[in-house]
Amino acid sequence: GSIIGVVGDIRQIELGVEPSPAVYGTYTQIARVGMTFVLRTRGEPLGMIGSIQRAVWEVNRDQPIMQIATMEQVVHESVAQQRFAMALLALFAALALILAAVGIYGVINFTVSRQTREIGIRMALGAESTDVLRWVVRRGMTMSLAGIGLGLVTAFLAARFMTSLLFQVTASDPMTFVVVALLLAAVAFVAALVPALRASRTDPLVALRYE
Repeated sequence: GSIIGVVGDIRQIELGVEPSPAVYGTYTQIARVGMTFVLRTRGEPLGMIGSIQRAVWEVNRDQPIMQIATMEQVVHESVAQQRFAMALLALFAALALILAAVGIYGVINFTVSRQTREIGIRMALGAESTDVLRWVVRRGMTMSLAGIGLGLVTAFLAARFMTSLLFQVTASDPMTFVVVALLLAAVAFVAALVPALRASRTDPLVALRYE
């Protein structure tokens, strides 16, 4: 039978990019420096390298064989640039999340420290610790939710510039925006809860003497 090869390089396949036209024909009709063969195996693909080499060398002992790779390796190489870019974005996103949490905590903690006397007056007039806790958390979450809303609008407008880095997901995927918003809200709640708990334990007598 005739030996059938693929005119082209399978390593040039890229996810998210339409494949270029390919022609199938016998090696006697198409003059090529090299060809790419795709083999389906039942076991471990790399374990078949020896058998493949022997089969080729039985036809032509001088035929070099190079760039042997599994389909998983080909796919991994095709998205290497996108993976690196997304890894950098994920790193910067994690740093931004940490900075946001520290910033929320610092702002609320500073606000609470400046309002220690007010908190003491509230508690001296009958406010419970839970009332102070809810008041501080509510103020922190109000600022945080306003920031999250503004950030979502900005992210939605800027997401179109990331289209080339995405595969099988749109830049305006609603589930992604919902999950990110919930994550940021949870981080903001925890960041606001710590100074709120400290404020709820304030001794009214100590607070009234605070200057």
